[in-house]
Amino acid sequence: MFSAQCGAVTIWLFSSYALATPTVDSAELMAVYREAALHNSEIAAARADFAAREEALPQARANLLPTLSVGSRIESTRLSRENPELSRTRSGTIVQANLRQPIFNAASWFELEAAKADTVQAAVELAMKEQALILKAAEVYFETLRPTDELAASIAEEAAFKLQRDQAQARLNGGMSSITDVLDAQSAYDAAIANRKLAQRKVEDAFEQLARLTGRSYSRIEGMEHDMPVNAPIPKDTQAWVNVALRQNLSLLASNHAVQNAEQNFSRSRAGHSPTVDAVLSWRRGDNDSFGYTNPSDFGLDGYGGTVEQGSVALELNLPLFNGGRTRSQVREAYDRLAQKEQEREGYRREVVLNARNFFRAVISDIEQINARRQTVLSSQESLKASRVGADIGTRNTVDVLNAQRQLFKAVRDYNNARYDFILNNLRLKQAAGLLAVEDLQALSDYLKADYEPQRDFLPPGLMSTSAAQTSVR
Repeated sequence: MFSAQCGAVTIWLFSSYALATPTVDSAELMAVYREAALHNSEIAAARADFAAREEALPQARANLLPTLSVGSRIESTRLSRENPELSRTRSGTIVQANLRQPIFNAASWFELEAAKADTVQAAVELAMKEQALILKAAEVYFETLRPTDELAASIAEEAAFKLQRDQAQARLNGGMSSITDVLDAQSAYDAAIANRKLAQRKVEDAFEQLARLTGRSYSRIEGMEHDMPVNAPIPKDTQAWVNVALRQNLSLLASNHAVQNAEQNFSRSRAGHSPTVDAVLSWRRGDNDSFGYTNPSDFGLDGYGGTVEQGSVALELNLPLFNGGRTRSQVREAYDRLAQKEQEREGYRREVVLNARNFFRAVISDIEQINARRQTVLSSQESLKASRVGADIGTRNTVDVLNAQRQLFKAVRDYNNARYDFILNNLRLKQAAGLLAVEDLQALSDYLKADYEPQRDFLPPGLMSTSAAQTSVR
């Protein structure tokens, strides 16, 4: 009788709550990720940074390629003498072109290699941001589902305590109970109301985070099926995951390229002491006087003032000897930058090893927790049934029933938390190993329920046994 009444009240409360929440837009995992990818400012900034850093490669390569310049000069020269008849004014134009091809420039070669390393580093960092967004979308999604199920459990718990209070009051009115039972039941009911209000705020906060990530407002969210497979990572070996992480973790790969970049920059700085050799081709055309072949005092008189052309081919050797100590300072700076990047890489390596081990252990522990919590839910269900029967025949009191109810709903919450911990830790393990991909979200979305109702589906299948209770949880 007691169980049937509880089931009927639960159905009514769940139905009322569902009707009070209009369906405007339903969140689905892949849709949330796609919206996040479109509206994420960090991804947009990372793509712009990658595009900008790509330009360092053609800029560095240009230092090893020919340079061609052309120019023109117009000048006017006035020669004045004591005899005004001998004074002359001459205007001239020179057109010139220069072609320079570096033959040997060690600094430019090292700069090119540094640019290559930096470009690859930028690509890896962009992939790292995109991978982080995959995890962020999953975290925000399932951290919205978590309080949603928590709210559903709080609502059901509040209904159960309300019914217990009403029954205690009815027994008191019939002379079958004491005021203590009523007060205990009222206290439990009041606490359940407070918990439900707190859970409601957490749900609203979670949906705000979802809206912030996607730029869209949602009123509902698709939840996970309880039959989602819970399997151990493959291979089931900690060191194997650590080895994969050391090879493929994106932050560690980016750090490796940062070290390569710093090494090439260090070599480029040291090459500042090296000689350079250039091939230079020059051509000029203009007035002979403007070339300076004749004495200006003679132009137009004794010298040849016509148009001439000049061409030359040369090899230029430049050996830097001293430039105020700039090169030595740049070498010291590059050396310290290289030491910095090497220390940062070591820090990333240790963090990657730690995360791979911790997340692997977390996933294994989550599997054990899910199985144990599921069994705890079933055991708590039987304990509650026994307490209710004992209360009906007088061997248990109201406090025993209230405690059994609390234990049952706590077990349900712990079970759902273990499920979400397993999902997120699995994704974190894959991210640590550099294996996280959009396909992992797609695999999870296959177990989402489009018609998910938290007030109905937060419970594991088979939680209640009576027909009325079964109706309330299906």
